[in-house]
Amino acid sequence: MAMVGEEIRLGRLFSGSSNAVIVAIDHGLYFGPLPGLIDLPKVIQKLSAADGVLLGAGMIPHCAQFFARRDAPAMITRLNWATNYMAQWDYGHSHSVPLMSVDDALHLGADIAVASLTLQAPDEREDANNVEVFSRYVQQKRVAGMPLICEVYPIGGDFAQPEELHEQVLIGCRMAAELGADMVKTFYTGKKFHKVTEATAIPIFALGALKKPTELDALKLASQAVQSGARGVVFGRNVVQARRPQALLEALKEVVKGGVSPQKAAKAHKLS
Repeated sequence: MAMVGEEIRLGRLFSGSSNAVIVAIDHGLYFGPLPGLIDLPKVIQKLSAADGVLLGAGMIPHCAQFFARRDAPAMITRLNWATNYMAQWDYGHSHSVPLMSVDDALHLGADIAVASLTLQAPDEREDANNVEVFSRYVQQKRVAGMPLICEVYPIGGDFAQPEELHEQVLIGCRMAAELGADMVKTFYTGKKFHKVTEATAIPIFALGALKKPTELDALKLASQAVQSGARGVVFGRNVVQARRPQALLEALKEVVKGGVSPQKAAKAHKLS
């Protein structure tokens, strides 16, 4: 029965398409209030066209009405917390701790869960602990029938050296699949990203990372990732901090799900 549950929930995310566009608004877990994400119950109203929305568990009660309708995006929430995301405090380690169980996420109404897996920390015991934490979630999700996204987020993240980032993403994504994840969320690493998707037997979503200089740049990133084998994107600041988030979201769907060129989508939605 658990496998049936996973299939149903995955169907809600992809909604008849091979690709999906997810919007992340869980940045407050690591960065506090950011521009574009101050009032989440108001912000989320602009995201109805997304296939899924990722938010922290504590914000679900405040945004419940958004999901309490027939055509709402899939609700996605985060299961663990790790120090390597704290870029503003320049942490150099990755200590992962559970926030809640998969059952807790189900009780909150979530369709899909996200758990991070960071490797090659300064202390190998951190890696062992991070794998243990993630593996527990794999065991729980199999019983509960909830799809699990593994977020492969190397230490240094946005500011890591390109070659090092690619190597860690390549190894981390394969490990995520081997450990039992259903999908992966990770950095687009450029021209060699196709090697990551080819070596990973589960869908990969490219994350948006830092806000791009222009909306066209965000569309280009999405297009490049999909052309390299990604099954979609998880964009946060690139959507919610856009001049017109709803227009950019529609353009992203055309690029990611319809194969429209970034330039054509940008022109059609009057984006720069």
